[in-house]
Amino acid sequence: MKAAGAFRWTVAAAVLAAMLASALSFRADAQSEYMRGDRMPYDAFDRLPRTDLEVPGGTIHVAFAPGDITLPKEQLLDWIRMSARAVTTYYGRFPVASLRLLLVPVDGGRIRGGTTWGYRGAAIRIPLGRDSTEDVLRRDWVMVHEMVHTALPDMPDRYAWLSEGLAVYVEPIARVQAGDLNAREIWRAMMRDMPKGLPQAGDQGLDNTGTWGRKYWGGAMFCLLADIEIRKRTNNRLGLQDAMRGVLAAGGNHEQDWSIERIFATADKAVGVDVLTRLHNEMGPKPMTPDLAALWRDLGLKRIGEDIEFDDTAPLAAIRKAITAPHVQQRD
Repeated sequence: MKAAGAFRWTVAAAVLAAMLASALSFRADAQSEYMRGDRMPYDAFDRLPRTDLEVPGGTIHVAFAPGDITLPKEQLLDWIRMSARAVTTYYGRFPVASLRLLLVPVDGGRIRGGTTWGYRGAAIRIPLGRDSTEDVLRRDWVMVHEMVHTALPDMPDRYAWLSEGLAVYVEPIARVQAGDLNAREIWRAMMRDMPKGLPQAGDQGLDNTGTWGRKYWGGAMFCLLADIEIRKRTNNRLGLQDAMRGVLAAGGNHEQDWSIERIFATADKAVGVDVLTRLHNEMGPKPMTPDLAALWRDLGLKRIGEDIEFDDTAPLAAIRKAITAPHVQQRD
């Protein structure tokens, strides 16, 4: 009896182990299909069940790769809706008529970046930690960052600083305008992180320097300087937001291939001043080091320990407020 029982338990254990191995293998194979390489798995996505979310100007087709996620599906869809609301607030509508959005469950409790494509239609892939909490979703910036990418035409890799820098700059502003962040929080972050984008030894300008700091924060610095200068030259009537809305209105989203010159010419035309083209001529081919301390002071930003204080008497305080204020459509 003992020997027979032991044999049965051995067989059962072997079967169970085989089933677990098979399940893990299936999950790994499924995961690799959706995460393999640096291309969007369009064909695999199109085989998945989808949930369609209607947003102003478009539809987001949401699909989940195989795997467990702790949070209920409806909370994840609310996170996507919240992110889309911020983007539509900034651009006036969702940047593309149709977006494939793939969520891939991965280990952990955080959102592990994301990637956006447009070569077979706008698409975003987000690796989502299966143990992510509601608080993680509420504080997330990745989804908005990736959605902002859909509003800019595709360009050669040397101009990735504009794509990434614009997403870094627009994402928090869009979330403030949508009521999901407060202005003090994002200006504090800019003061802390913007110096990472300053040129270092050997820098050859934004177009020719592919370091992380220059790509992300150097690009964001370009956007901030452009926003301020557009507002100076239009008596604070228009800003970078209006310029980028102009690009979108001209058909320039991520499904299109445009030159950087065409993007800037279109954006400049939308606001009636050639700020972006001129600033690119200054910062693109060679390094330019703005005086950030003076800029923060003129914007009315003063560091107080780990926090900041606003000075509304500063020369550019009105511009600082306008950048994060809800957009008002200007009439001729």
